[in-house]
Amino acid sequence: MPDRRKPADGNTTSGALRTPDAPGVEGKLRQRRGISLAVYLTAATLVRSASGGAPVALVALTLARPGHGGAALGGILAALLTLPNIAGPWMARWLEEARDPRFRLAAAFVVFGLMLAATGLTLDRLPVVLVGLLVVVGGLCDPLMTGGLSSRLALIVGEDTRAQRRAEGWDSATYGSSNILGPAAVAAITALSGALAAVVALGAAGVVAGLLMFMLPKEHRTADARQRSMPVRDALGVIVRRGPLRRVMIATMITSISTGGVMVIAVVFGHNLQGSAGAGAALGAAYGVGNLCGALLTGVFPLTGEPERWVLRLIAANAVAVGLCALAPGYVLALATFALAGATSAVLFTASLAVRSVYSPPNARAQVFVTMAGLKMAAGSAGTALAGTLVGSGPRLALFLNALVVASAVSIALTDLRLTRRSSTAAAEDPSSPTP
Repeated sequence: MPDRRKPADGNTTSGALRTPDAPGVEGKLRQRRGISLAVYLTAATLVRSASGGAPVALVALTLARPGHGGAALGGILAALLTLPNIAGPWMARWLEEARDPRFRLAAAFVVFGLMLAATGLTLDRLPVVLVGLLVVVGGLCDPLMTGGLSSRLALIVGEDTRAQRRAEGWDSATYGSSNILGPAAVAAITALSGALAAVVALGAAGVVAGLLMFMLPKEHRTADARQRSMPVRDALGVIVRRGPLRRVMIATMITSISTGGVMVIAVVFGHNLQGSAGAGAALGAAYGVGNLCGALLTGVFPLTGEPERWVLRLIAANAVAVGLCALAPGYVLALATFALAGATSAVLFTASLAVRSVYSPPNARAQVFVTMAGLKMAAGSAGTALAGTLVGSGPRLALFLNALVVASAVSIALTDLRLTRRSSTAAAEDPSSPTP
């Protein structure tokens, strides 16, 4: 006789055990990832705002304390804060060798915050050399606050490509917003409570960001995975040998020469158009607002397709935008073109994050992110110095030259791509070449 017993799950038509509700499980997973992404973005905004506002706060602090070196000392301390970025690849490997990278990210953020606050509190109590040492220790943490933190993003949002591209857009927005929020917070707090309060507040933001790291999902890394972390020299070799990484690194470094000097040129250009320093500052603000809007746009509408192609297209678009800045006949159009240049720069940065994410080997991911970010920052610093020299010959000429520099990045990248394809074809057609 057939077995008429009711199945354990209460289904009278089938004896199969009911499987968990897959859509429900997927929905809960998306919700957890959404919460983790919100925590990540909050921490990233806090710590990057602290980093972006720190140079301004240090200069304001030294100006507020007569007899302590004034703006010159503030400039030295700001330089000491960025100088340790040259140690970025080694800091990145230290991150990759961690059993749980959250702890080392948290430690870096907290140390940065404490060192920044300690700098403000000890400026007139300790010798300047010791104060400078505090700044250097804090600066060593900076690479983990930028590329090091971004390298963990894909592990938070999962393997879905569209979700990763969207998250990279939001991550790019934290850079843009932090460059606005950091200095703005310093200005507001300094006006209300003084420069020391601003420095301490930025330090507190770093500490809070560090504590938020513990709310992110734990990354389980085996001892074998940690041991496979590449030496720094090998990781640098990966960037050079892998075509997309090499081309994007070189192209974005060249483009950063232009973006690094845009604020200097904006101040002079706005003054020439309107006859006031405030007009120049407004042009710089328009660039910053455009940058933030471009980053937010990629968070809402993530990039799709091959990220290297996006990088080359966006570099070309940025070259056109910078050229339009030079051609702007009046102040209103200059505001629009500077905003456009900022927007293309932000979307370009998001696309470059996607290239790093797609082509970085798992055992050198943080090193690739940090190294490419550090080289880009170095190129941007050189661009700032170059802009200060060129703008004396006229801001329009400086903008035209910047547009040509950016356009050259596309030409160099395309030449590299063409040569790489030609050598690959020749190797494939060579009968003496070893077969896989």
